[in-house]
Amino acid sequence: MGTTYHQFCPVAKAMELLDERWTMLVVRELVAGSTHFNELRRGVPRMNPTLLSKRLQQLVRAGLVERHADGNDVSYELTEAGSELQAVVEALGTWGIRWIGNLGDEDLDPKLLLWDMHRRINLKNLPIGRTTIEFRFSDVPLGTRNWWLVLTREEADVCDFDPGHEVDALVTGTLRALTHVWRGDLRWGDAIRAGDLEIDGSQAIRRAFAGWFALSAFAVVPRPRARVTA
Repeated sequence: MGTTYHQFCPVAKAMELLDERWTMLVVRELVAGSTHFNELRRGVPRMNPTLLSKRLQQLVRAGLVERHADGNDVSYELTEAGSELQAVVEALGTWGIRWIGNLGDEDLDPKLLLWDMHRRINLKNLPIGRTTIEFRFSDVPLGTRNWWLVLTREEADVCDFDPGHEVDALVTGTLRALTHVWRGDLRWGDAIRAGDLEIDGSQAIRRAFAGWFALSAFAVVPRPRARVTA
């Protein structure tokens, strides 16, 4: 365990475990449904794998996570105590959307965005068969500009290479705009009308597209910032 505050306050005691770097983001990924190490890594792509392993061990020792091993298949699952942190994660996310709205260029990551999007798709709303969506981000370096979601009513996959399927919908625009839509800062229709995003595909797909996605777990309609007066 890292920092020790030496206070009886339950907030202080909780933060002795949870305020180490990356810990709450690992919990966020577990809350979001990631159970395997590689899935967790995709949710925290800039976290060192050795540190991720260490944080998981700490959470297991603290009784927040259970580690299950079946041969070489190792998975992680929140315990009852860990599951109760879902409300904390959601409250932090909602607060962040409302009061910390600024995103720097370094905060934008197409890999992380598409990973989050793929796990919040309303699969039952998809057409029968396979649907392939290509994304082209104009404000991303050429090597990471193109991404694909390959969707069926059973599963969703993210590809950073052309999967070779016929593209049913092509989304073009800026990564920043799609990130703001996903967070709930910007409505899809407003981004389309402003020209920040564009979708090419059949009329049926264009109409249904927004309904395929549940948006970020923290998406809210942001309220105005409070005015501070002297």
